[in-house]
Amino acid sequence: MTVENNVVLKLAKVQDAHLKDKTVVARVDYNVPMKDGVVTDDTRIRATLKTLKLLLDAGCKVVLMAHLGRPKGKPDPKYSLAPIAPRLAKLAGVKVHFAADCVGPEADKVIAAAKNGEIVLLENLRYHPEEEKNDAAFAKQLAGHGEFFVQEAFGALHRAHASTAAIAKFLPGAIGFLVQKELEYLDKAMVNPVRPFLAIIGGAKVSDKINVLYSLLDKVDTLIIGGGMAYTFLAAQNTNIGKSLLEAEKVDEAKAIILKAFKNNVEMLLPADHRVAREIKPDAAVEITQAMAVPDGWIGVDIGPRTELLFTDKIKGAKTIFWNGPVGVFEIPAFASGSIAVAKVMAEATKNGAATILGGGDTLSVLKTAKVDASQMSHCSTGGGASLEFVEGKPLPGLVALSQK
Repeated sequence: MTVENNVVLKLAKVQDAHLKDKTVVARVDYNVPMKDGVVTDDTRIRATLKTLKLLLDAGCKVVLMAHLGRPKGKPDPKYSLAPIAPRLAKLAGVKVHFAADCVGPEADKVIAAAKNGEIVLLENLRYHPEEEKNDAAFAKQLAGHGEFFVQEAFGALHRAHASTAAIAKFLPGAIGFLVQKELEYLDKAMVNPVRPFLAIIGGAKVSDKINVLYSLLDKVDTLIIGGGMAYTFLAAQNTNIGKSLLEAEKVDEAKAIILKAFKNNVEMLLPADHRVAREIKPDAAVEITQAMAVPDGWIGVDIGPRTELLFTDKIKGAKTIFWNGPVGVFEIPAFASGSIAVAKVMAEATKNGAATILGGGDTLSVLKTAKVDASQMSHCSTGGGASLEFVEGKPLPGLVALSQK
């Protein structure tokens, strides 16, 4: 266990708690994709089922707290959790009651009417500004819904909010199976990885992942950088990038990261060729560069075929692989080849015994585009921001609060 994250050692686990017939308040991460009031991806809901089953089998009444989107501290029908209740009922196989508020008379009434062995799903926590302010009085109201607190929202652990941090002051608590699994895999990869250890970091912006890159350079043997952020690194080496995405204010930071990789003897790989287009749109014509440089007037939209071979060959040779962020604009089919190739070779590496860990919503979306099932990876993290902050070595407020009990 890393020094920065050693609070994990002090955390109680839900399977060790005596919860028979108790009312349990659980924080879950049901910030799921929806379209026209229907859940389009229930991965995060299914990820909580093991903990829910344990609680329901113990005769608990389970009160679930969650957020959806950013309603800015007031009710907004677009961000209601109501559509999640029927999907959860089907997945859990029990009655799910929905409360139109997370505190107050409406929540109290619905919780009182529910029986042991049933679930109550409370309305969006973020309808109340006190949630994101980590307000103690609001947290006390939430805690009043039960006798025990279970933290099962890994994707929210890096937020010091009322339902993740302050609530721990008012109830005994423990972490659920999902949080346990997330911590186990991330800790195994970052503290004692089987080598060679390879990290693939993609996505649009260097600024989002600077601290992660610095931290990884103390851990990995090889670092692959792709996606839009790669062009800031290429610019830092005086390579022409055409009209590709550039964070000019981060060029010096990119130079410092390249220097650290050299000093740490970490192999750092950038795209050696590119798929380029004049515009980022579905019907844009795509060309392939013959070198690392992008011609004037063109935009790098994906890694090129030679880079695909380079990256996939490195992945095949690794024993531990951490992947966060696509290596191209995968949402457009013509620009998705590189990200699909990475996803498929990751599945192959898992089959051949490598430990493969994925983080970030876009990375998981790449799997769907590539028609690769999440089960073909060792672990797919449900919390992109939390997993990155764990990798950075930052204390996660949701864990710190529980560890101080």
